Amino acid sequence: MAADDTVTDEQLKAAEQFIEEEEGAASRFGGRLDLLITTLLVVMSLFHLYAAASIVPTQVLRPVHVGFVLLLIFLIFPAARRLRNRLMWYDVLLGLLGAATIVYILMGGDDFWDRSTLPDHWDLAFGVAFVLLVLEACRRTTGWIMPLVVVLFGAYAFLGPYLPGQWTHRGYDLSSMIGVMYMSLEGIFGTAIDVSATLIIMFTIFGAFLQHSGAGKFFLDFSFALLGGKRSGAGRTVVLSSFLLGGPSGSGVATTVTIGTVAWPMLRRAHYDANSAGGLLAAGGLGAIISPPVLGAAAFLIAEFLKISYLDVLLMAAIPTCLYYLSLFLMVELDSRKFSSGGALEETRVGATALQLAARFWFHFLSLVAIVGFMVYGFSPLMSVFWATVVAFAVSFLSRETAMWPPKLIAALSDGSKQALSVAATCAAAGVIVGVVGKTGLGLKFSSIVIDYAGGNLLLTAIYTALIVWIIGLAVPVTASYIICAVIAAPALVKLGVPDYAAHMFIFYYAVLSEVSPPTALSPFAAAAITGGDPYKTTLQSWKYTLPAFLLPFVFVLDPAGAGLLLKPPAGVSWWEVAWIVVTASAGIAALACGAQNWALVRCRWWERLAFIAAGLLLVYPHAWADAVGLALIALSLLLQWLRRPGWRMSPGAS
Repeated sequence: MAADDTVTDEQLKAAEQFIEEEEGAASRFGGRLDLLITTLLVVMSLFHLYAAASIVPTQVLRPVHVGFVLLLIFLIFPAARRLRNRLMWYDVLLGLLGAATIVYILMGGDDFWDRSTLPDHWDLAFGVAFVLLVLEACRRTTGWIMPLVVVLFGAYAFLGPYLPGQWTHRGYDLSSMIGVMYMSLEGIFGTAIDVSATLIIMFTIFGAFLQHSGAGKFFLDFSFALLGGKRSGAGRTVVLSSFLLGGPSGSGVATTVTIGTVAWPMLRRAHYDANSAGGLLAAGGLGAIISPPVLGAAAFLIAEFLKISYLDVLLMAAIPTCLYYLSLFLMVELDSRKFSSGGALEETRVGATALQLAARFWFHFLSLVAIVGFMVYGFSPLMSVFWATVVAFAVSFLSRETAMWPPKLIAALSDGSKQALSVAATCAAAGVIVGVVGKTGLGLKFSSIVIDYAGGNLLLTAIYTALIVWIIGLAVPVTASYIICAVIAAPALVKLGVPDYAAHMFIFYYAVLSEVSPPTALSPFAAAAITGGDPYKTTLQSWKYTLPAFLLPFVFVLDPAGAGLLLKPPAGVSWWEVAWIVVTASAGIAALACGAQNWALVRCRWWERLAFIAAGLLLVYPHAWADAVGLALIALSLLLQWLRRPGWRMSPGAS
């Protein structure tokens, strides 16, 4: 690889700043302080591994989890960026105070929970301090917006009698709100923290074990060796590696940066410009949040909100994930024609072939298969990921290069807890929102207002819901966006007859859009930092790559057969109808890909492009007349392109 084909340290550092925006700008210390923090992180991981393998009461597990989170966040994450790598006296004080609020709960025993309806003065003092510490921890890890949203919901709880029309309610005082938020399992210690204290942290530990055992590097090398030297290999490599890396990591930005540092030179040699390459990298990273077996943190919350198994969530995500990657593969195939990357790439990232790599490190695939395998066998999701982590640790010793001896093991345990801190703080803060919505009935009020505005029309209600989720997702992380909209927006769809699982999956997919939507478009901005492209143009390119698949959620909610894409067809819907929906949705995605790329068999004329886009939209709308018109438009456009194909001459500058 030529020297000028590498990603510079400055570009990599700039890209890593966007990971910090998603996960918080953590300080790095040395000496005894680093040893102390590492010890706390390792102890946190060991505690959760123990909790997964045994029985720890809920009233102990959730508070202890939040106690670890508060203590470590105040030690690791500075109050301001300028104080990074400096531990201030008030950081220690706040961390100890956070731990004290949890010790107070544990020492109170059952009596503490029993007096939630009538807290005493000490309860109020510790409760107020606890809520404020949660908000500050959230601010340090995710920024100001999420805490401000939480404050607005809190204000709604207090100001109910003074609000107009349908928004009004009787209002609540400080005592009743602290009783819910601090002294019950319905506020901060509610559903979101339950998921964070069990599945989320166990999956981050599992992901850390995969990375430190060399599985992440193997998946990336395997993708490059398998596809890197073939026609359209550059784009295909990004798509395949994003799936293999994204599944274990569940982080869009981290996947984008990891792949981008090694794939950008290859994309440049395949004639991708900086913005198009960045858009593809971000779209690939986005797949990390919707790809089994891990998905994003919000997927664990879907299982908890719906009271279904995580395996059911994985099954619901299977077809949509396949369709998402189908759209990306179609996009890169069209790219190969647009950018004239028809020849094979002579250079690949690794010296070994895919077969040689698989022969040496085949055991890394066992770690991915183990999670689903254990769940299918009958293990709970928590026990499945526990034993999959054990498998990842055990099989690492099948090669001297990957063996997880104590230094690697300690690093994996430390990183596993550290990577969960930001999401855990978001879940804790979101618990306030969930508590307010449950206490005030805001979800039902909000759904009634949305339905009224839509005139009871399901399509308009779905559009309004998508816009609400998208707007909220502009300001807060995916997990928070899903939690907020699941409690205030999902009831509107359910009221109109949409199955609850379809409504929640609809909201989940639109919450994921925050990864590629400005101003919080962290994945495209990180990709632009690597490629040197314009961040906003890169964001638009990422929208182009993701657009076909993100119209798909409308299929879930607009027709009963459409919910069959989630492999749970409602009563009265046959599997033949589901199969037809899969076929038409695939055709619609292909048509949208051609329209977005302005290319099919040849470069599109303006009316052909409009025809492809119209066909895609019609095929996504699950009705017989829409299917007939959509398929006819595709057939006509392809026929006309085929007739003029013999005279086509591919232009290197076509776009």
